[in-house]
Amino acid sequence: MIARNGQMVAALAVTQTAGYGVLYYAFSVFLQPMRVELRASITQVAGALTLAVLVSGLVAPLVGRVLDARGGRTLMTAGSLLGALALLAWSRVGSLAQLYLVLAAVGLSSAMVLYEAAFAVVVAWYDAARRARALLAVTIVAGFASSVFMPLTGLLVDRYGWRSALVALGVGYGLVAVPLHWLTLRDRTSVAPEPGYVRSALRERPFWLLAAAFLSQTGAVAVIGVLLVTYLIALGHAPLFAATVAGLLGVLSVTGRLVTTGLQARRPTALVAAAVFALQGLAAALLPLVGHTVAGAIGAVTLFGLGFGVGTLARPALLADRYDTAVYATLSGALALPITVSKAVAPLAAAAGAQVIGYPAVMAGVCAACLAAASCLVGYERAA
Repeated sequence: MIARNGQMVAALAVTQTAGYGVLYYAFSVFLQPMRVELRASITQVAGALTLAVLVSGLVAPLVGRVLDARGGRTLMTAGSLLGALALLAWSRVGSLAQLYLVLAAVGLSSAMVLYEAAFAVVVAWYDAARRARALLAVTIVAGFASSVFMPLTGLLVDRYGWRSALVALGVGYGLVAVPLHWLTLRDRTSVAPEPGYVRSALRERPFWLLAAAFLSQTGAVAVIGVLLVTYLIALGHAPLFAATVAGLLGVLSVTGRLVTTGLQARRPTALVAAAVFALQGLAAALLPLVGHTVAGAIGAVTLFGLGFGVGTLARPALLADRYDTAVYATLSGALALPITVSKAVAPLAAAAGAQVIGYPAVMAGVCAACLAAASCLVGYERAA
């Protein structure tokens, strides 16, 4: 059983890396060539990715209920097949309308195969003693998705064009993810909790404290992820330096996950995550003050980056520790909807706000969101 579970985690680590690489991160590489060929603005083309993120959030509650009822094998296999076909269809789009339709399919596929679904599978098959390490293993590997697939996609686009690159990625993803999901995942065997358990959980104050915490922190992380390069350039840094420093976020997210998992063995998960979120708030507050210097910019980004992937690990751990794991995916899907909307909308609002009130005010908002998230988690721990 342990060996089989190990195979499942290894498979999920591979499919999450490939899934995030081709269904999310590759889009930024395609943005410019698509804009030129489709004769559209950057905003119009980027809106397709926003739609994909929103669709994934909207269907998350339904996907969660299916995962709890049936398990991940069939759903994730079908989702990876849909993702591969969507990438192939994407390679043939000739208008903005077609692009938006295809990216809606990518969003549906993402909800079926990425972290929310993978975490539900892990939670269903691991006890509390081994769950944290299993989740860490999946996210550590998948944390390098952007580092692997953005350069790979760029190379494919440079040599063969964006349409052929999408064909290559679609075929490759299908050949990897479909068989791994089908052969290594299993159907659901857990016993359902009493009727009304989910409704009762959704009415509890701790659940809404979790929702508020991760909605706030996810929005803050999304804003930094989208605007950091632009803001560092506005602070007077060269574009290459700004991009290099921003690239630290991916590596630091892995470091933060390792540190957080180690601390979880000694301190409550909610309090560990709260401390990390508070440090992110401090980093956002410091960036306008010290970000003009090289050392200040690197220091602030490093401090913020350590918490970049902590929410990804803390949310499933907190849900699984408090609630019946037989309904983990349902509750996770309910949380995912507002959190995903925050992820999609916050960067757009911040970008618009920066033009009116300036970047320092936006960073103050990021700081406030991180501190609010920390406060909610402290309240959650006290209510637990």
